[in-house]
Amino acid sequence: MTSVPAPGLSWMDEARPADRTFRRPTLVATLRLSAIFWPVMFAGDCVLAVLMHADLLEMIGSKLALYGLSAMITLGMSLLLFRARRLSFIQKAAACTGLAVVGAPLFALIDLAMGVICLYPKPFPFDPVNFGYALIYGGAIFLAWSSLFVAMLYSFEVVDRERRLAAAREEALAAQMRALRYQVNPHFLFNTLNSIGALIEEGAGVRAERMVLSLSTFLRASLALDPMQDVPLAQELALQAEYLDIERERFSDRMSVKIDVPEAVRDALVPSLILQPLVENAVKHGVGATAGPVEIVLRARRKAERLSISIENDIWAHDGRPARPGAGIGQRNVAERVRARFQGEGRFDAGRITPTRYCASLELPLRFA
Repeated sequence: MTSVPAPGLSWMDEARPADRTFRRPTLVATLRLSAIFWPVMFAGDCVLAVLMHADLLEMIGSKLALYGLSAMITLGMSLLLFRARRLSFIQKAAACTGLAVVGAPLFALIDLAMGVICLYPKPFPFDPVNFGYALIYGGAIFLAWSSLFVAMLYSFEVVDRERRLAAAREEALAAQMRALRYQVNPHFLFNTLNSIGALIEEGAGVRAERMVLSLSTFLRASLALDPMQDVPLAQELALQAEYLDIERERFSDRMSVKIDVPEAVRDALVPSLILQPLVENAVKHGVGATAGPVEIVLRARRKAERLSISIENDIWAHDGRPARPGAGIGQRNVAERVRARFQGEGRFDAGRITPTRYCASLELPLRFA
């Protein structure tokens, strides 16, 4: 079934609605180009007539009609060239030349008709030289117009292509950030369920129940966050405090937590749940891997126009055995999110700072809401 354009739509609206963001600006630009091109051509012809000592006042009416009708012809040419915009460069060049060849006789005939009308009822002497001049001049004008229009279309296509490429890159980055962000939840859930299972094995059913309720509250809050949205550091700290409350049900006798964050940086923006894997690692490889008390310290400082965040925890001392893995899923996730979100402006480091102390640190651009 053949589709019919709705009444009232311009020639730039007859194709797919998705193309209208490209078509409407092209129509406006075409009218603007016409409003500049034809007055310049008219003025140039008038200057040429004066230099040739012709009577400009006698000719000005016919010239206005000539260039006005020629402008209407070029609007039709523009429609044809617009519909042929997906042709190759050689095909476009051939189309411009063909339109100029077709338009040249029309220009010469209109010029001849204007001469006949201006001299009526006197007979108009046909001059083959003047007619040939009008053919060449009209062909040159239409070729110039067609070339300018094709160049304008090309510039619009380049801008549109760059816009689409930027949108595709943005969408790819968003997809990557969502994948990295949602990777946190299964990782966290796996660790927490292990902790709940350990409490059940220890016979601490009441504590396990409280931990399940706390887990439900934490997951509800974390899943409500937009993966692409930054949050104030204070909100991120509040989420981590809820998580630590969950783990405190299991390690309350051996785990102590210190949060050292001044008020001046609590409103700084950070990616949502960026600290979650680091706090998990501090609990898993610190508290969960040792038999003695473990301190977890979360600090944040402003360093010029940078936000520095660190999470320290006690770990096993070197005893001849290999160190515990320090760059698992959690830390790789954080490193990838920082790289994808901030490119070269963010940094993540992790490692021992003393034989019994481990530190994971972030440096991010300092930004406020």
